[in-house]
Amino acid sequence: MAKESFDKEIQFLRMFVLTSGAYSRQQFAERLGISVHTFDKTLRRLKEIVATMYQQVPDEQRKEFAEMLRYSYFDSTDPMLLFLFRAKSLKESESQRISTLLTALNEQELTAIELLDVCCKDIQTDSSLPDEKTVRNDLKYLEEVGVIKKVPGPRPYRYRIHNDLIHELSQDELLDLYDFIDVMSNTQVPSVQGYLLRDGLKKHMNRTSSEPASIEPFLYKYHYHSRILDEAHLSILLSAIQNRRKIDFLYFSPKNAQSYSSKNTNPLFEREMEGKLQKTLPLKIVYDHQYGRWYLLAYDSRHGIKKYRMEGMTQIEHGESVDSILFDEKKSVLEESIKHSWVLDTGRSITLKVRFFNPGETGPNFIRDRVLLQGQWGEITEEQIDSFIFEIKVNGTTEIKPWIRSFGSSCEVLEPLYFRNEMISEWKELEAYYEPVRENI
Repeated sequence: MAKESFDKEIQFLRMFVLTSGAYSRQQFAERLGISVHTFDKTLRRLKEIVATMYQQVPDEQRKEFAEMLRYSYFDSTDPMLLFLFRAKSLKESESQRISTLLTALNEQELTAIELLDVCCKDIQTDSSLPDEKTVRNDLKYLEEVGVIKKVPGPRPYRYRIHNDLIHELSQDELLDLYDFIDVMSNTQVPSVQGYLLRDGLKKHMNRTSSEPASIEPFLYKYHYHSRILDEAHLSILLSAIQNRRKIDFLYFSPKNAQSYSSKNTNPLFEREMEGKLQKTLPLKIVYDHQYGRWYLLAYDSRHGIKKYRMEGMTQIEHGESVDSILFDEKKSVLEESIKHSWVLDTGRSITLKVRFFNPGETGPNFIRDRVLLQGQWGEITEEQIDSFIFEIKVNGTTEIKPWIRSFGSSCEVLEPLYFRNEMISEWKELEAYYEPVRENI
């Protein structure tokens, strides 16, 4: 799949999920910066991908595209946007060829020349036949990702499927492994590779078992469905950080009316882009669990440290590399500036003092447990029978405010005074939204 096409489909799906069909075709196309014709074509392609993903199940169980977007996490443990990753990495010809290679290697050990003969026999007549170099490149790729391995022995080398682990484990051990992968994929980031591994393991268990087992014991409530879309950028960004390389990309700020812009090759249909071309040195990637957002922290020669929401980054390309001394220097400056950041705020540090009220004598003190678990480097400085005081030095109050607000009436901001007054005014505003409670019913 072309990279631009994948960028477009990421933004397309994100808007579908977030708007739930509130936009018309014209509004949707304008928001994406594409034509209505391109909108229709993209929608057809995504429907085809979904239909392909579910072609093995009975008709009554198939998911239509619109039904997927009315997804409820209470009904399924399968992330609804994962199908885009399954369709992303390979062209149709590559997918067909690699599928043929794996099927042949699953039956017996073969050399590259023998696999070339298999491909030439099995590839459809309307497709171009692969050459030996193409097959060897495929084998090298499959060996690098751990799918196949070379068999010890003289040349020419023979290859076989590398599936020793799953064959050495019993069915109960496979179930335990499945549960572990399932929990880690749904509670840790990044998670896309874990989901794909889980699905592959599930298919293997269903193939080797006499009857399909029910192996989905867990449901996960607090999911931001669009969060896994940004994981598509992680590989290229982490590679740039590891190799100290700058990146070029087109960035759409959250304030922009558009979230994507296509590359217009026809000057008659050229339109002005709302995104801005950026050239920067990536230093760190941060995930905000509160809102399910990925951020890139980078160094810009004109503006210093800059922050980008990854959902607004498109057409990312590697640039030139920089000296290791410069990279380490800018990385140290960044780490120092976010040392007291709740997420990624680089502003002035303040000391925050909050009183938390205990839930009562019955049952565990879940308020205190949650503060200790989520309070990062903050400390409990004073404890009483009915409450305790929590102090933390943090950059600004904007990022920590949602966490404090989530405790409701179980907490009270003591210092600083301006933040206390700010929280009081917000609660009064929320109170005004509700009708007064009658106490004399």
